Amino acid sequence: MGNFRCMGLEGRFYLSNYIGGQGVRPPERVYIFDTTLRDGEQTPGVAYTVEEKVMIARQLDKLGVDVIEAGFPITSPGEAEAVKRIAGEGLEARICALARPIKGEIDRVLACDVDYIHIFIATSDIHLEHKLKMKREEVLGQAVEGVEYAKEHGLYVEFSPEDATRTEIQFLKEVCNAVCEAGADKINLPDTVGVLTPRTTYEFFREMKSSVKVPLSAHAHNDFGLATANTLAAVEAGAEQVHVCVNGLGERAGNASLEQVVIALLAQYNVKTRIRTQWISETSDLVQRLSGVYLPPTAPIVGDNAFTHESGIHVHGILRHPGTYEPLTPELVGRSRRIVAGKHTGRHAIEAMLREMGLNPNSDQLRAISEEVKRLGDMGKKVSDADLYAIARNIMEVKGEERVKLKQLLVVTGNTVTPTATVTLLVDGKELIGSGIGNGPIDAAVNAIRKVVNGFADISLERFFMKAITGGTDAIAEVMVLLRRGERSVTSTGVNGDTVMASVEAILKGMNRLL
Repeated sequence: MGNFRCMGLEGRFYLSNYIGGQGVRPPERVYIFDTTLRDGEQTPGVAYTVEEKVMIARQLDKLGVDVIEAGFPITSPGEAEAVKRIAGEGLEARICALARPIKGEIDRVLACDVDYIHIFIATSDIHLEHKLKMKREEVLGQAVEGVEYAKEHGLYVEFSPEDATRTEIQFLKEVCNAVCEAGADKINLPDTVGVLTPRTTYEFFREMKSSVKVPLSAHAHNDFGLATANTLAAVEAGAEQVHVCVNGLGERAGNASLEQVVIALLAQYNVKTRIRTQWISETSDLVQRLSGVYLPPTAPIVGDNAFTHESGIHVHGILRHPGTYEPLTPELVGRSRRIVAGKHTGRHAIEAMLREMGLNPNSDQLRAISEEVKRLGDMGKKVSDADLYAIARNIMEVKGEERVKLKQLLVVTGNTVTPTATVTLLVDGKELIGSGIGNGPIDAAVNAIRKVVNGFADISLERFFMKAITGGTDAIAEVMVLLRRGERSVTSTGVNGDTVMASVEAILKGMNRLL
């Protein structure tokens, strides 16, 4: 089906290559229903303020999702306020709110000024017996009454039979067809506890597609690590809409990941969405920061390692042609490629990295630099960009003056005071002072440095990692940071028995590289 390098994709759409499209009928266009603010906020430990919810909603709209499920208004006054605030933002996306088929809950949705409601009630026998204490006929009657009431008040209705995939299939069809006759515009089929496999998902949705005449939506949970695969299988069977969360947030193990589903639809199915993929990483970063749930480096699409290469064989291929070891370009999702130094890194990669730093070692110097990098790697040390630069400068005997030096740092913290830091930096020999507050002493120190630096350079802190090298209360801390200035980014490390000083050391080393 052709090469799509111009789209930011490498290679071909493999689905049709292997199965010829037989029996697979994905829609040409799939709608993205984002539930980061509802199911995503049900992630254990995650809670957003009203302002944070509005901020995320604006970002989701910038990203281009079709529907934003803004919340479950009946749960709290703050939740209702957030839904109403988001509905009043004038966003391009449709704003949806969740409710059970209960008049009071539907009225609460109406009071939030949304025109799209997501009504749900459980339909599986295990839920009916142990949670609802209701008969099938009672559930069916309540579902129909709720949908009719919402339609009478002019709402667009998406209906979910909760735990659909563990519901007896004939009763599931009966409920879905009954609410469709009552006016439901769309049926969402939740795999509430993530029990399906891709194959059973496909068969399940194909069966329901033959019975239900309105568009179907897929809502997959990740209890067995199959949420993304199951969502794609539902699309293969004809589902026109998918429920997703940024970064795969959600109850227990999470929901299907927006970034994984969207990019797979584009790259592997050639299915269109309205997503502006260049804002995916920015959206992921915002949700990580506000939720406090940070992705592992190996997370697909948006993880720190997704476009980072160390292995000599891989880097050699990447330097020749990025498509050798990247199925899509980092720019497609708003990222940039990084080559890092380590024990697996070959000389080609080391040389490329040094040339980018403005250093041109001869063959003997390059050999010595590579050997030192491997020696440090064998000791278990991560070699940051700033470390590599320092190693090379030392071996090449290149003289260089640090532009930013720490003269003094004062941090005040305690039970009754807000952590506060005052820092004095020497910048090109000129003394500059800044103060900052934070959630803790490290945050305060970083904010103080940021205030000083903002006066002469636009440098942002994008990633911050800390680990204890040794055990016990006197542990040595290693901090690694990723800093960005314009299109350039660098990593740097700091090692110190004082966690604040380790953080400051790492940041200043990175700043000096960027400057």
